[in-house]
Amino acid sequence: MLNPTEKDEREYLEVIKEKLLLAVRRVDNSVRQYSEELRQSKQYIYEHQSGLDEADMVAAGQSINRMAYTGESAVLRKKKLLKLGQSPYFGRIDFQANGDTIPVYIGIYTFFDETERANLVYDWRAPISSMFYDFELGPAEYATPSGKISGEILLKRQYKIRDGQMEFMIENAVNIQDELLQKELSKSSDDKMKNIVATIQRDQNAVIRNEESPVMIIQGVAGSGKTSIALHRIAFLLYRFRESISSKDVLILSPNKVFADYISNVLPELGEEQIPEMVIEELANEVLENKFRFQTFFEQVASLLESHDSAFIERMRFKSTFEFLGKLNQYMIHLENNFFVPVELRLGSTVVPSPFIHEKFRTYHRLPLLKRIPQVVKDIQDYVRDQRQRKLTGFEKKQIWDAVPTMIKFTDFFNLYKNFFTWLKKDEMFRTSDGILEYADVFPLIYCKIRLEGVQPYDHVKHLLIDEMQDYTPVQYAVISRLFKCKKTILGDIGQRVNPYSASSADAISQIFPQGDVVKLLRSYRSTWEITAFAQRVSRNADIIPMERHGQEPEVVGFKTNREEAAHIKTLIQEFADSGFQSLGIICKTAEQAQALFEELNLPGTHLLTPDSTSFKQGVIITTAHLAKGLEFDEVIVPFASSRNYATEVDKSMLYIACTRAMHTLTLTYAIEKSKFIEGSGG
Repeated sequence: MLNPTEKDEREYLEVIKEKLLLAVRRVDNSVRQYSEELRQSKQYIYEHQSGLDEADMVAAGQSINRMAYTGESAVLRKKKLLKLGQSPYFGRIDFQANGDTIPVYIGIYTFFDETERANLVYDWRAPISSMFYDFELGPAEYATPSGKISGEILLKRQYKIRDGQMEFMIENAVNIQDELLQKELSKSSDDKMKNIVATIQRDQNAVIRNEESPVMIIQGVAGSGKTSIALHRIAFLLYRFRESISSKDVLILSPNKVFADYISNVLPELGEEQIPEMVIEELANEVLENKFRFQTFFEQVASLLESHDSAFIERMRFKSTFEFLGKLNQYMIHLENNFFVPVELRLGSTVVPSPFIHEKFRTYHRLPLLKRIPQVVKDIQDYVRDQRQRKLTGFEKKQIWDAVPTMIKFTDFFNLYKNFFTWLKKDEMFRTSDGILEYADVFPLIYCKIRLEGVQPYDHVKHLLIDEMQDYTPVQYAVISRLFKCKKTILGDIGQRVNPYSASSADAISQIFPQGDVVKLLRSYRSTWEITAFAQRVSRNADIIPMERHGQEPEVVGFKTNREEAAHIKTLIQEFADSGFQSLGIICKTAEQAQALFEELNLPGTHLLTPDSTSFKQGVIITTAHLAKGLEFDEVIVPFASSRNYATEVDKSMLYIACTRAMHTLTLTYAIEKSKFIEGSGG
């Protein structure tokens, strides 16, 4: 048996580090060699360019490009080797199959030692590495292109190696989640999401390595790690299908720029390039060619929190249903029959009957309505040419081109969409303010544009990742399904909806994508048992399975005035500075409250997170529950948790989201009377 004791393992780590160092030196030598060859080639071309013909120049250029690419690859390999030097591996299994036993050390990347001609470290995404996540000691198997390999795991170990030093080693005869996971979860939070390759659970691994599903819909409770799992899934697919897909072929639809910055570290940590990301409003602006002003999703939710406008809520609720999407599709069928009103067309002695024109229009039912017009014009021209037995003159062609467009009712999708509400006899359901569209109208408008004009699909995207799926409506998913024909990973939590009037569950989304697989992740890893239990009293989720990690009970502290409350928050911030924790989130209900508290506290080192922020910082953050979604903090303070401030269903959603951001410590403060949503708690 290789390295039977911890002492042997520590000595083996030093051997691996030395081999990695030698590999780095070999890469350095090859980079220097490529650089010199590149310099010489460029020099040769410069000195002999007058004597080189075009073929020579092309060949020389291609040679230079090859050398440059090879040099870039070597630099990338060096980066990976240096990263491995910090932590070469995190796990090991000894696998016996066909009478042979091989030790499999598992790390973030593969390390193939050229001197030994052997893999000393296997990439966590390699087929053989899957057994580390899926099996304990005993019978095990893994899939290869040529079939399954079955055998037995004789040994399983986990390591924590940081800065090249082994902090501890765990002999795993029990489930992988226990000891190492507890150690990792008890750590302090950071300003970036981290990779979880060392602690991936079996159910998570099944999601990550799923290669078949065209659409994977992940419903994960707060703290289940669904975003991290989705990113690891992308990393796995980039590894598995590296010949056909690269980072630039993937797109992330994220809720805001801050969240995009927070998750930006994960894929580079896993050896993949950064992936393009876009927020939903950017997508809308792109498709609408920046021709419309509209309310953002953040502004929609802010309106809900600031005032209870029943007419606004009714408009929003109506446009967030499958019934609304169904009505929109019925309207399209109505347009199919009434949008185009053909009339008999006379060109001199030739008559083109209206039934012929109508039949041709219907023939192109797969095309957007306006895209059919050029096809109908061409068919009419062919008809007239056949009747006259000669080519048409330019004037005759113009006559047809002028006549056919007059047979259509709408030439722009905005008026077509407005007419939809007249057709419904619900004109009151469409409102603009100073020419600004309500957010609930933006994607139905895009849907009308797609059906009337058509839009260029995003064919360059080969995999789409959608986060916070619960915040998108059926119409938005109908638009997304038409814009993106690629495979998709869609994730979120219906329990964390910031707008209860327009939320989509995993089961609802699967109606739009019937070919999708729904996976539910119920175990919550982020918060202590006590914080999870507290959040459950705010908003019950019977499915959630809390992690057995204990900490102090959340505190609910009442005050007679807002000034006393603010003074106490200052004290809590001072205590945080001495706590050893890295991040404190002060999570308010509205942006106005966050701004006011930020100004009131006026403390150095405190950061205000707004819809315009583009990065997530360590330390003390003041923000809203809406913007905090997807983020996590060591410690959370929820101020203004009074009966007046948290009273409606929307408020309840915000309070639940705020509480579930906390990993280790949670404090709620209020003045005069606490919210009914925390009635069962102390304070």
